[in-house]
Amino acid sequence: MTTHTTSARPGFVWALPAAVFFALFAIVPLIMVAVLSFMSWDGISPPEFVGTDNWSRLADDPVMLDSVWLTLLLTALGVALQTPLSILLGVWAAGHQRNRAVLSVIYFIPLLLSATAVSVLWRALLDPNFGIPADATWLFGDGNLFGEQATAIGVLAFVSTWQFTPFHTLIYQGAARAVPQVLYQAAEVDGAGRYRQFFHITLPQLRTAMITSMILMTVGGLTTFETVLILTQGGPGTDTTISAYYMYDKAFKSFDYGTGSAIALALVVAATVVSLIVVRVSGYDKMRSSMEGVS
Repeated sequence: MTTHTTSARPGFVWALPAAVFFALFAIVPLIMVAVLSFMSWDGISPPEFVGTDNWSRLADDPVMLDSVWLTLLLTALGVALQTPLSILLGVWAAGHQRNRAVLSVIYFIPLLLSATAVSVLWRALLDPNFGIPADATWLFGDGNLFGEQATAIGVLAFVSTWQFTPFHTLIYQGAARAVPQVLYQAAEVDGAGRYRQFFHITLPQLRTAMITSMILMTVGGLTTFETVLILTQGGPGTDTTISAYYMYDKAFKSFDYGTGSAIALALVVAATVVSLIVVRVSGYDKMRSSMEGVS
């Protein structure tokens, strides 16, 4: 006598706790922010409906326009710096080199720290009076890296790269280990060297991981906040005032919660649109397997 057991897929009830949590802490606040973006509210008096006035002021606000450009610049710098570093380190960490595990653990330490802790650390290290620049004037000049826009932006890009490259390295490390070894064995038989194997086998097989990583980098770049708050506070002047920091400045320093909510909603829409564009242009939504082309 043969018995057949069938395993049904979990019903919606299994996802209900996560769905309720997501609704309470993501969907509902997002709806409230969307409504508040059409209000004038100082946090004390009752909100007053003002229509699209908040949006109109933002469209004519030169600081807001500059913040959009700075946000896109820092996001582009993050992708340009972190992507090649993450790929190279991820492929290396996926190998079997001597002392690889120990070096990987040391390198991944920044990943264990919060953005606030990292920013405080580098603020102290780069202090123009007591930090590294004060003892290396031959390299840093007067030592005030936060006194000019170019150097301040460079510091922000460097700190973000230092902190988040290990995370993306983990993504590429996992993807590199999933590449079928038979491809490398066949390439060796055909006489392909290490560099040809990297560019013709490893990189194409990392395509899905690369798209995922770039989407995370883009969304993270558009919503960066703690690093700017602690390192530069939007200065000098408004030279490093990115959109997320400008949202904080409007809402929690100027008590203009309506305008701050409008900026927050614009960031959510921008991050969503950019992510969808990357997915559509890359063909990520049509991929069926990470081993496409392997038979």
